[in-house]
Amino acid sequence: MPKLAANISMLFGEFEFLDRFAAARRCGFRGVEILFPYDFDVSEMVTRLISEGLQLVLFNTVPGDLKAGELGLAALPQRKKDFRRGFEKSLSLAQAMSCSKLHFMAGIVQGTDDAERYRQCFIDNLHWAAGLAKSDNITLLLEPLNSRDFPGYLIPNIPTAVSILDDVHLDNVFLQFDAYHTQMSQGRLAETLKSHFPIIRHIQISGVPGRHEPNETQEINYPYLLRLIDELGYDGWVGCEYRPLAGTTHGLAWAKSWGIEDQLAK
Repeated sequence: MPKLAANISMLFGEFEFLDRFAAARRCGFRGVEILFPYDFDVSEMVTRLISEGLQLVLFNTVPGDLKAGELGLAALPQRKKDFRRGFEKSLSLAQAMSCSKLHFMAGIVQGTDDAERYRQCFIDNLHWAAGLAKSDNITLLLEPLNSRDFPGYLIPNIPTAVSILDDVHLDNVFLQFDAYHTQMSQGRLAETLKSHFPIIRHIQISGVPGRHEPNETQEINYPYLLRLIDELGYDGWVGCEYRPLAGTTHGLAWAKSWGIEDQLAK
């Protein structure tokens, strides 16, 4: 049975952030993801994780200035010092919260004239960061973000991510398979999942269109896809990274077969 993790940056918005840990646990989740934990007290998050018996399975590296449109700094030559300071902060948080995986954010790159320069900057920073992460047994993940939602992101699809992985040959850098982004950029989810399974270390799900609940109202057949994940022998976490249509606890019926249900309303 897939191990479902709640992305509490997107789910349980009915609650204050720190109360979402307990809400997720009460609904049956044993793992959680956080997009950007940097604005919250680390000791308080650790306390909530321990008290609820939860595992923090993934969060993103420092994104830069989100309000200014940045989405990662690793590919931006002009932000190299900022990236490295931010990555050290990400590592510190991962250590404190016993999180073994980080989504290594590349960034938005403008235009194509300097495409190779951005790519090389990303690869240089990836080598540097992977060396630091390896000493702490932390895995770095490359996640393609589709161009419709995130135009200009350095890694818009799985072939681009695989090309970088082939170039760097690092034993603690792998692929993060997000079914939503993959469907938006190329489709062929089952085929892509099977062909790239050896390099996948984290999976995320959400509905298409709209990035809402992964239920029967949208185009991806998640019962089939989750069964396939099991058949392939995947033993990692499956992150539920979606925007609830009408509150998290009213939209969990899709997950009942996998041990998750709305216990908060009972």
